Amino acid sequence: MGKLTLYGFDPSPPVRAVKLTLAALQLPYEYVVVNLLNKEQMSEEYLKKNPQHTIPLLEDGEARIWDSHAIICYLVSKYGKDDSLYPKDLLQRAVVDQRLHFESGVVFANSLRALTKLVLFMGVKEVPKERIDAFIEVYDFMEAFLVDHDYVAGDHLTIADFSLISTISSAVAYVEIDSSKWKKLSAWIKRMEELPYYSENSNGAQQFIAKIKSTPFTVAA
Repeated sequence: MGKLTLYGFDPSPPVRAVKLTLAALQLPYEYVVVNLLNKEQMSEEYLKKNPQHTIPLLEDGEARIWDSHAIICYLVSKYGKDDSLYPKDLLQRAVVDQRLHFESGVVFANSLRALTKLVLFMGVKEVPKERIDAFIEVYDFMEAFLVDHDYVAGDHLTIADFSLISTISSAVAYVEIDSSKWKKLSAWIKRMEELPYYSENSNGAQQFIAKIKSTPFTVAA
């Protein structure tokens, strides 16, 4: 096993998905902080490692991989003691992959990142209502995914849960989750919070929420 180095920033949900996966696999690694707020991802040194200037970035010996979904699939496939977190069965894997794509395109890119870019990086003081509505739609989808299962891709924990909890636990900075409306979603969150290594997500989520809550903005009618 080569030396693992993770480049990241704890408020970032994708970074926390990787940290959860590393913890579940009990893999030792070096953690290098890349502060997005200080634009450290744009440094010449970092751009040589990742020209897309995103986090997380994983180094495994001489290999470099970025995008949290690619990283967590790689980690389980290479270092997992079994395939429970990322099943080899093609149908089960397809469900996990679908949830990962859902997190990437719908939950993170279209909902969380889209609004955070406006509020945190562009300084927009009044955001469109549809940006808030996007979170409600996400919560509705999550409730549907969980209607017959304890976890988002079936009856046991997978990397899809790590990916989605990192973003959903951050989304509450914008829209709180009403446990009477989204019962299954709320129960799943509590289930994830019981993981012995959940602090790998919760600490950064709290930092993200605090930053958003301290940034004033209103929602257009």
